[in-house]
Amino acid sequence: MGRKSRLNGALKAYLMWPVYLTALLLLMNLVIYVIDKKAGHVMSGFVLAYFLLAGFIFYFRRHQIETNLVRYAMDFAQVQKRLLKEMAIPYALLDVDARLQWGNNEFMDLISGKKVVGRLITDIIPEITKDKLPKAEADEEIRFVLNDRNYRAVLRKIISPNFDDDANWSFYESEKAWETRNALIAMFMFDETEIIALQKENKDQKLIVGLLYIDNYDEALESIDEVRRSLLIALVDRKINKYMQAIDAIVKKLEKDKFIFVFQHKYLPILQSTKFSILEEVRNVNIGNEMAVTISIGLGVNADSYITGYDYARAAIDLALGRGGDQAVIKDGDKISYYGGKSIQVEKSTRVKARVKAHAFREFVEGKDKIVVMGHALADVDSFGAAIGVYRIGKTFNKKVHIVVNDITTSLRPMISRFVGNPDYEEDLFLNNEQAKEVVDVNTLLVIVDVNRPSLLECEELLDYARSVIIFDHHRQTNEAIENAALSYIEPYASSTCEMIAEILQYIGGNLKLRPVEADALYAGIMVDTNNFLTKTGVRTFEAAAYLRRNGADVTRLRKIFRSDYSEFKQKADAISSTEIFMDCFAIAICSDTGVESPTVLGAQVANELLNIADIKASFVLTEFNNKIHISARSIDEVNVQLVMERMGGGGHLSVAATQLEDCTIEEAKDMLKNTLETMVKEGDI
Repeated sequence: MGRKSRLNGALKAYLMWPVYLTALLLLMNLVIYVIDKKAGHVMSGFVLAYFLLAGFIFYFRRHQIETNLVRYAMDFAQVQKRLLKEMAIPYALLDVDARLQWGNNEFMDLISGKKVVGRLITDIIPEITKDKLPKAEADEEIRFVLNDRNYRAVLRKIISPNFDDDANWSFYESEKAWETRNALIAMFMFDETEIIALQKENKDQKLIVGLLYIDNYDEALESIDEVRRSLLIALVDRKINKYMQAIDAIVKKLEKDKFIFVFQHKYLPILQSTKFSILEEVRNVNIGNEMAVTISIGLGVNADSYITGYDYARAAIDLALGRGGDQAVIKDGDKISYYGGKSIQVEKSTRVKARVKAHAFREFVEGKDKIVVMGHALADVDSFGAAIGVYRIGKTFNKKVHIVVNDITTSLRPMISRFVGNPDYEEDLFLNNEQAKEVVDVNTLLVIVDVNRPSLLECEELLDYARSVIIFDHHRQTNEAIENAALSYIEPYASSTCEMIAEILQYIGGNLKLRPVEADALYAGIMVDTNNFLTKTGVRTFEAAAYLRRNGADVTRLRKIFRSDYSEFKQKADAISSTEIFMDCFAIAICSDTGVESPTVLGAQVANELLNIADIKASFVLTEFNNKIHISARSIDEVNVQLVMERMGGGGHLSVAATQLEDCTIEEAKDMLKNTLETMVKEGDI
């Protein structure tokens, strides 16, 4: 059988034992000679006979033994081959070019016995591409669906230096070996259909905890006759219970306006696909009530325990209420999803919350040595006015107060100039970021106004320096939040942060008295954010304005301060003249930044002006500034522009919102805005 049949290794050593024993017998023969010569001669005869017999057997029977061994090996190989071919797990061999070389019966049955040897595995299983083949010792796993079954394929590279019988095959070789073409790839396929089905069933049956609050329970009841109030409550409860029955949920009324419910996870996609239709159903309940009833829903999904799920639901409902209510919020770990939120926020007629927040704020002010007030980057009049209001509170209680301001816009300059160089105010009243970092310490109260997102702050690093953080804001909350705030007063229904601070001033106590220049700053913030009391104004807005008027705010003086110069007025006219009407109801304009110091402010003014065009539901003005595309969005009451801007990474209010885009041109941003509007209109979101 030639070289291929030669024996070596342990088997060859085993067959050589008779020769090795002959040497031992010769040694024993010598010892016997020393003891007795006659016995030695007899022993020599037996040793010679043993040597001749062993030699005869070894040399003349060797080929027969080798033949039998080879025949046994071949039979064993046939058994191995048969076992491999009939193995219950689909198994195949590929070359380094991802071509199929061989497959066992199970594998061939999966592909219907087609003649596929030599074809690329990608043609058979598209998910297994050449770039996914193993490149190193580690196995590669790929999941795919074949014949409506779910499979997990394990790909393992087998290396051999040469394709011959003396090659030592192994699964692990040197790094150079991985680059050789003398290799095969073994593919094992495991059917995971039942496992996945059980995992899905387990997930579908997992219970989700939800909270449902009626946003305006008391206000809605007050808007209807007393005899109909019980009927309104019954109708709303019936809508809620009927909706819960449809998803096989257990619902329990905790308070007159609060519910907790539990349902199976498999119903969640149904709720998401209908965008929580219960929001619309409850809003449409009308038996003569002037105010529509709205609800908010918070869900905690994929929590490790029911306690954690309940905490998720509480965080979600707080976020829904903080964004103005009339919406559903799903918290899935760190991921937040929003549904609804199309209606106008209802103003609360009571000031109880403002009074409670004012008293709590006073305790924080009295407990600290100094106060640092910070708004959002590129501070506007509302942010500045609110900061001035906090300044007056701090001075009333004899605290050192600083306001963080970096870049001063043209809209803010006329107002801030009334404080800079004024002998009634300290020279260090306004600080930049670096100066503020040196001032803030553990005994500093950091007050954030007109913003609740850390990424939009004038100096986000100050959050790490201060132990106590207070937030006053009127913008809707988003996924991004300032953590560990000692006091958070966020009211999306408020027209402006200046309105909120004006109410705080009335309840803070301490014989607080505003100066006329400070009253002007707060009044200006309300004017700008309400577009001269045309947008988001309620009873409390005018009450706050009346309070500021009593403290010396002068409308005529403010009108003179905020007049535009000729170049800005001309830029505004040019932007309006280039307006494009999109989908017959959206006004889109591009505002040039040429010769304008604060083009974003000008863009917001243009957006407000475009709402005066008949049949325009929303306006969008794009401005390029500081290598970013700024989009100002405005509406009256027909479109929730906040949802549009959130879809593009921004936020704001139902009627006033904005966003910033990076790494794109103004035309690309315009196309992105159009695509977003088309998608949201098609999906029914706006």
